[in-house]
Amino acid sequence: MKVFLRLTALLCVSAWVGAALLAPSPASAQDDAGVPDIPFEKYKLDNGMEIILHQDRSVPLVAVSVWYHVGSGDEVVGRSGFAHLFEHMMFQGSKNVGEDRHFDVLRQIGASSINGTTNKDRTNYFEVVPSNQLETALWLESDRMGYMLDLLTMESLSNQRDVVRNERRQRYDNVAYGKDRFAVSAALYPEGHPYRYLTIGLHEDIENASLDDITAFFKKWYVPSNATLTISGDIDIEATKAQVQKWFGGFPTIEKPTQAKTPAPTIKETTREVIKDDFARLERVHYAWHSPAMLAEGTAELSIFSQVLGANGWGRLYKRLVVDKPMAKRVSVYQSGSNSSGVFHIMVDINPGVKLADVEAIINEELQRALDEPLKPEEIARAVTGLESAFIWGLESVLRRAERLQFFNHYTGNPGFTADYLELYRTRTPGQIMAQARTWLLGPRIEIITEPGGGKQ
Repeated sequence: MKVFLRLTALLCVSAWVGAALLAPSPASAQDDAGVPDIPFEKYKLDNGMEIILHQDRSVPLVAVSVWYHVGSGDEVVGRSGFAHLFEHMMFQGSKNVGEDRHFDVLRQIGASSINGTTNKDRTNYFEVVPSNQLETALWLESDRMGYMLDLLTMESLSNQRDVVRNERRQRYDNVAYGKDRFAVSAALYPEGHPYRYLTIGLHEDIENASLDDITAFFKKWYVPSNATLTISGDIDIEATKAQVQKWFGGFPTIEKPTQAKTPAPTIKETTREVIKDDFARLERVHYAWHSPAMLAEGTAELSIFSQVLGANGWGRLYKRLVVDKPMAKRVSVYQSGSNSSGVFHIMVDINPGVKLADVEAIINEELQRALDEPLKPEEIARAVTGLESAFIWGLESVLRRAERLQFFNHYTGNPGFTADYLELYRTRTPGQIMAQARTWLLGPRIEIITEPGGGKQ
C-alpha cells in the first residue's frame, strides 16, 4: 500500500531532536568511539511475539513498527507476488476497525508516515502517531493481526489484485529499465528459485490468487510468533508494556514458521543478453554477480569496494566515465543482500554517441585494477566515512530508529548490533577487501545490455 503521508513540521522537529539524542557527549564519545546509543529493551510475550521498546521523550511522537518475517523469498512456484499482495490486503479492514478504515482512523488522530512495504525477507507496517494516541495505533495493528480474515471477501481480494497488477504496470512494466530488473533476476536465478520474479510477482500468479490462498498465507505467516513489534519514541516503558500485553498478549501460541534459506546457484559461465526497451533513452550496461547474504562475511568489504568504484563525485568509475570524460550519465555500483544471498551490481547509463565497447573497456579495466592492486587507505577511509555518515543520518527520526532496531533484530537477533555493525566497516583492511572482492567478482557474471527501443513514453 504505497501511501505515504507526512506532517512535515512534526517530522522536522523529530529529526532535529533525534540528531541531538544520538550525538554522544564528549565523555561518551571517548568511551564508545562515536558509536550512537540507541537504548532499547527486548522481550517476548508468552505467545512468542517479540517486543522492542526504545524511549526518546524529546518530542511527543511515537513510531509503531510491526515486522512479519515473511517476504517474497518465502514464496513458492505459482505464488509469486503473494507477500506483497498480502501487504495490500492488510489495509482492507479487520473485524473491529471496519472495512477500509485503517487510514481514516490514523488521519483523525494526527498520524504521519503511514505505510507498509515488502521485500524478499520481511513485510513491515508502520505509523507515527502523537504519543497520547499510541494505544489507538496498537489497537489497529492488533485487530488486523487477529481479525483480518473476518472481513476478507472476494470483492476486497479482487480489488487489491487489480491494484497490485496496476502497480506492476506503473512501476515495472511501463518505465525505463523495468525490463532490465526482470532480466537480471531471470539470469541470476533459475525457475523455482524464490528470488527469480521480484517482489511484485507475475501478473498471472497475482490474478490467480484465491481466498483460500490468502487465508492459508495469513494463517501460516501472520502469527504472533512470526512478528516483531517495535515502539520508538515518547513512551513510558511500564505503561507501554501493559498496553502491549492488553492488545497482543491474548493471542494464542502458534508455532513459528521457518524461513528456509535457498542458496544462490553457481554461475558457470558469463552470459550476455541484449534487450530492447521502448521507455529507455540511454543505452545501459549492467553487470551482476552473486554475493554474500545480508550482513554475512564479505558484506562490509564489498560495500566499501563498491564505493571506491562508484561513489558519486570521486569513485574510480564515476570519475573516468562522468567527470574526466563525460561518457555516461549515471554510474551505480552497489552491494545488496537478503536472507539467502546477495548481488553485486555495476550499472552505467551511456551518453548518446558513446560506443558501448569503449565504456565496457573502462569498466573492465578499473574493475581488474581494483582486483589486482590493494585499494588505497585514503580511498577506504573516504568510503567508510560515507557509509557511516549515511547510517548515522538514518537514525534521526523515531521511525528510522525503530526500523533500524527491526533490521538488526531480523538479521542478527540483536537489535543493539550498532557497535558491531560500525566495527565491521571501521576495521576492514586493504587485504581483507581485496580477498573478498576476488572471491566474489573474479568469476563469471551476468551481463544485461539495454538498448533504447525508440518508442514514446
